Amino acid sequence: MELLQLKYFQTVAYTEHFTNAAKQLNIAQPSLSLTIKRLEEELGTTLFERKGRNIQLSSSGKILLKHVNRIFTEIENAQLEIRSEEQQFANTIRISISNSRFLTGLISECVTRFPESKILQTIGVKSEILTSLKKGDMDLGITGHPIQDEELESCLLVNEDIVLVLPSNHKLTGKNEISLSHVAHEPFITLANNVEYSDFTTMLCEKAGFAPNISFEIDSYLLVEIIKVNQGVALLPISICRTLGLNYIKITDKSAKYPVSLSWKKNKLLSSSVRNFRDIIISFYKDNHVIFKI
Repeated sequence: MELLQLKYFQTVAYTEHFTNAAKQLNIAQPSLSLTIKRLEEELGTTLFERKGRNIQLSSSGKILLKHVNRIFTEIENAQLEIRSEEQQFANTIRISISNSRFLTGLISECVTRFPESKILQTIGVKSEILTSLKKGDMDLGITGHPIQDEELESCLLVNEDIVLVLPSNHKLTGKNEISLSHVAHEPFITLANNVEYSDFTTMLCEKAGFAPNISFEIDSYLLVEIIKVNQGVALLPISICRTLGLNYIKITDKSAKYPVSLSWKKNKLLSSSVRNFRDIIISFYKDNHVIFKI
């Protein structure tokens, strides 16, 4: 059994598709298929099962993947220790987040306190962040709801209050709080490219007895403009409302709190730069918790 075989297996396991995996690995598909077949013969078991046009891990494959991830984590740990004196590597922080607002005010603090740090930040959906952390492609990940996985550590940074945003001249403006059922027939504005948050706000509306009528799906930069021309209402985190100066009302649903969570891989040796940035993130949310509450 060779490391290259295991890397090929890991890539196929996460893509669930031989052709896509071959493209990622930059090898011919027949060569990849043959490698996996030889690995199965060596182990005496089937690692994948057909699922329509795709494939999925068998029970044996799931066991192997767990151990393969650990193997590559240990290899990466060894590489980190060996190259710990290489300053550029030691100072690199790789972080993936599901919404850019999660790092607002944090990047500048990290650069100010640790000017030698190099931050590589990407945007991804929760499932992509989970995979990149498990594979070791990312050091840290920030998502909404905490990631539940035995290979990862997750901590809740804050449960942020969600409020109802209204045009300033709306008939409900001035009330202290309302039930979402009062806006059941209003056109709703939702944030684009954030499936996790959209599913959450839809759930809040459904708990209030209605499905939201989505009229606009836009980014936060256009949201203020749409609201000001009286084109709808929106469910947004309180911190965004304060930053953008929006008109909002508290809603009575006690479930109207959206979590922000930080995750990293268990047993992975984190560089001092990554540990410092992780501590900055945790401290920032702890010290500024009031901005996330009504």
